[in-house]
Amino acid sequence: MEEYKKSGMYENEKEIVFSQAIKAGKRIYYIDVKKNRKDEMYLSITESKKVVNGEGDNALVSFEKHKIFLYREDFEKFATSLKQAIDFVVSEQGEYQPRSYETPTAQSDSANEGIKIDIDF
Repeated sequence: MEEYKKSGMYENEKEIVFSQAIKAGKRIYYIDVKKNRKDEMYLSITESKKVVNGEGDNALVSFEKHKIFLYREDFEKFATSLKQAIDFVVSEQGEYQPRSYETPTAQSDSANEGIKIDIDF
């Protein structure tokens, strides 16, 4: 593959040195750390959303992708602004309670509202 890079065949592809996927319903977020030609690292954040057009056997599945690139000199400003935005949402709407992906036979949260468990070890 090294000879392909030298020939420019994969010129637009950047080296991924770290990658993490976050599954969220119909979306997957990819956070990749990439290196450019100068060996400088940057973040590539991709949202991939599954889109189904049609029904049954005629259904066509595709993925919409949106990317942003975040460079090292902007990390601190981006992180500060993201934290402020998250804090604002939490102050307006309260802490988010993650969805539970339990089996359908599990009891709902409303059935467990009055139950409190305190365990000391």
